Amino acid sequence: MLKNAFLTLLSLAIAIGGGGGSVWYALKVQDGVGAIRIGQWTAFPDIGTPAADPYSKARVAREGVLALGRAEGLSFVAEHDAGGDELKRECTYTIKGGFPTARFWTLYAADQSLGVVETGKPRLAALQSYGMVRQPDNSVIISVSRHPMPGNWLLTDGFGRMYFVLTFYDTPIASSTGLSDVSLPKIVKVGCDA
Repeated sequence: MLKNAFLTLLSLAIAIGGGGGSVWYALKVQDGVGAIRIGQWTAFPDIGTPAADPYSKARVAREGVLALGRAEGLSFVAEHDAGGDELKRECTYTIKGGFPTARFWTLYAADQSLGVVETGKPRLAALQSYGMVRQPDNSVIISVSRHPMPGNWLLTDGFGRMYFVLTFYDTPIASSTGLSDVSLPKIVKVGCDA
């Protein structure tokens, strides 16, 4: 009898632990259910719509974010550079390329909770489309570093993991079914501080 009770408790512990762990993983990973990937960038296009899957709804509830509706915009998150390495605050990156058509877009460096990285300085770790210096072909080159850089500079500070969050507002790509045809800028690692 004691053996049966022990096996029952062990089975319940494995089931609850495994189920809880798999749900936590599905909500934490950026390539989760309903995600689309374009280069290094990942988005959840259905996250603010009635068609959102249960995992997307749980992600919004857990993170406490205000999800954009399909007609309002679309957010992309990058957690790796073009070489496949995790983004680190102590490294310098170049984000370069064209941006899809949008009335307005923002880019910021984020911490684990996807909040803006704290720089400890008056300058935020964020940029927006109206303040960009553009190339002759209308592309943008953004330097991401803790050290001042010429041109478009996104300030970061500290050590550890980092994400980039790129949000397009009032854009046709949010309601497009051809998201795979969209190209987003590349994230290239330049170097890291020792």
